[in-house]
Amino acid sequence: MKRLFACTGLLALAATLSAQTPAAQAPPASPAESTTATIGGKTVTVAYGAPSVKGRAGTLFTKDGRISKDPTYPIWRAGANSATKMRVEGGSVKIGPLSVPAGDYTLYVDISNPDAWNLVVNKQTGQWGTKYDKSMDLGRVPMQTSAPPAMVETLKYTLVDNGGGQGSLTLAWENKSASVPISAH
Repeated sequence: MKRLFACTGLLALAATLSAQTPAAQAPPASPAESTTATIGGKTVTVAYGAPSVKGRAGTLFTKDGRISKDPTYPIWRAGANSATKMRVEGGSVKIGPLSVPAGDYTLYVDISNPDAWNLVVNKQTGQWGTKYDKSMDLGRVPMQTSAPPAMVETLKYTLVDNGGGQGSLTLAWENKSASVPISAH
């Protein structure tokens, strides 16, 4: 009888412990990503949600495409979930001709012209990606757009230090790649 109680007790303990083990969670559909570069002693970081194409190639950036359904269209959040964040540390930088003081910003992209995008640097921070306030724009910078060598499945930002206080910011997704120069000043 003692053995039966002991076995029953161990079985109950094992069931309790296994019930408390958290189940494995599926990875998020648009995981958080970031990229950082130090350009001329100034550190620039971009943090964003990285969506994937998931079989929608050729349907994201068209006039009636997936992005056109966002409430801020033709201003695109250039990421997923929370608004794309940019932090500048160590002093101001120039993004194209726009002077950007050290601090925190939100990045959007004006895609109204599919062949001539504009990077939007916005002073509002901490909002969801589809909450855009044009009155908070620090400025807009023309982007050099091109087609990547191959379809880009997951949105990717790249910051590069080219030396001599010069660098670049590039975003690539699906069949688009767009970049702007960054310089320390």
